[in-house]
Formats: sequence, C-alpha cells, structure tokens
Amino acid sequence: MRVVAGTQKGRHIKNPQGWDCRPTSARVREALFSILSAHTAGAQVLDLYAGTGALGLESLSRGARHVVFVENQAKTVRLLRENIERCGYTRQCVVLTRDVETFLTAPPTWDEPPAFDLVFADPPYQRTDLTQFLERLSLSGTLAPAGRAILEHGTKRPVPTRVGSLAQTRQARYGDTTLTFYQRIPEAEVICE
Repeated sequence: MRVVAGTQKGRHIKNPQGWDCRPTSARVREALFSILSAHTAGAQVLDLYAGTGALGLESLSRGARHVVFVENQAKTVRLLRENIERCGYTRQCVVLTRDVETFLTAPPTWDEPPAFDLVFADPPYQRTDLTQFLERLSLSGTLAPAGRAILEHGTKRPVPTRVGSLAQTRQARYGDTTLTFYQRIPEAEVICE
C-alpha cells in the first residue's frame, strides 16, 4: 500500500496481512481527497479507528497541519507508529491508544480546543452501531464549526441523514464501500428530540 499523492506520493505504508484490519483502498483514498481538495491544506485532522494510518498520512502528504490518530489494537498501533516514522511525520502526529467510544465520551484536554477540521472514521463494518457512533461524535465537541466528518462504511449499511448537530451533505459509493460526508449544523438549527 502506498500514499497516493502529495509530498509523500508513492511512499510505502505497511499493511498488516491476516489481521482484523481493513485499510482504505487507494482508489477510495484518491476519490476522497479529490472531494476534500479545498479543505485539506492546513487542516487539523482526527483519524478514528486509524488502523495503518492511511487516511491521516494521506492528509499530511496533501498539506494537513496535524493529525491525531485513535486506535485501540496494540499491534496495529505499533504498525501505525512505524508508518508515521517511515513518512517522517512524528512531529505532526499524536497517537492515542484507546477505544474510540471512550475517546469521544471523554476527549483528552489539549493546549487548544479539541476542534478538528476533518474527522475520518472507518469503524469495523459489521460491529459498529453507526447511528450511535454519529451521536457520540456529535456530542463530543471534536468537530470544528465548519468541520467535516467522513464516515467510511459498507454500502449495504444505511446511515442517518441527520444526527444531533451533524447533517449529511454527500455520499459517494465505490463498490462495497461508501463514504458519507457530514457537517455541523449551526446550533440554532439543531432539533431537540
């Protein structure tokens, strides 16, 4: 697996064989970052269920400023750290070895507000309640006011068009994989149920 474009174009990223890890394909990454081209430069990025770090590393290669990776599998975290080092991004990355649900419920305290311009989420396709995940993301305060959250999921799994302060803005399908894009709704427009 390789970085698709940017300063690290062609850089090899280690991909675990036989692990419970499903990295985002090069085709999907290329399409995703084509859609996000105007929003990547200088972005603060949060990569949830980070795995190999392919999405976060791709965003850094394309000009993102900083990435926080959240991954709870110890052997995957070791591989992720190796990939970060391989690309020379150790100073621009923070790796948190913790469960995503725990992170969203109680995000760590940062020097500045924990508001990210781009949030990538590629949860296990069959084991994650996507509506519940989006509810937690909405309540977490991790997405900047003009930020975008991109959820990668199986094409056959429906996702809500609106959850809390998140509204779906776009969907893009690539075979068995779908990318669903969300943006924060201004607080005045959030419907309380």
